[in-house]
Amino acid sequence: MDLALLYSGGKDSTLAALFLDSFYDVRLVTGRFGVTDDWKHAEAAAERLEYPFEVVDLDRAVAEAAVERMREDGYPRNGIQRVHEHALERVAELDVDAVADGTRRDDRVPTISRAQAQSLEDRRGVDYLSPLAGLGRNAVDRLVEERLTVETGPSAEIPKGDYEAELRALLEADGGQEAIDAVFPEHDQSYVRGLADSD
Repeated sequence: MDLALLYSGGKDSTLAALFLDSFYDVRLVTGRFGVTDDWKHAEAAAERLEYPFEVVDLDRAVAEAAVERMREDGYPRNGIQRVHEHALERVAELDVDAVADGTRRDDRVPTISRAQAQSLEDRRGVDYLSPLAGLGRNAVDRLVEERLTVETGPSAEIPKGDYEAELRALLEADGGQEAIDAVFPEHDQSYVRGLADSD
């Protein structure tokens, strides 16, 4: 069965791919708005992991509306949520049996409710999977430590292969670094460099 996993190149979406690999033909998919080429970081991570990779074009108007919402709110949650839902919809349009993401149990954003998942499945004729939904951050970190080589650091310094980089670029284009700082709190980001060496 074919599965498209919304992929950033980070530890959560990579761990989700490893979980699903036993049951599906996993294809890693990154959405882009055409603002930056940061999606290439996700492509490079997918290549190192030897997974097929694809890019889907997202509606730039969704990114612009998300950025406006983030400016109004003063935080990224609602904007990121809208973009994630849009990206899942676009990925569900691919010729696949299932779509997935790397959301965890304790994620504040993005989250997909049971009703949203059911709606996506009913409208698009795909299964929606969130293989990390039962795992908290500590469990994910322990599993990642066992299986992956990961670079972690401040979000401004670590490569990003997801739509957050493009949202930051749109904010910066309109208001400089101050606009980014006003919306995005500094946080650690992860980027997968490959599988851990096994003994």
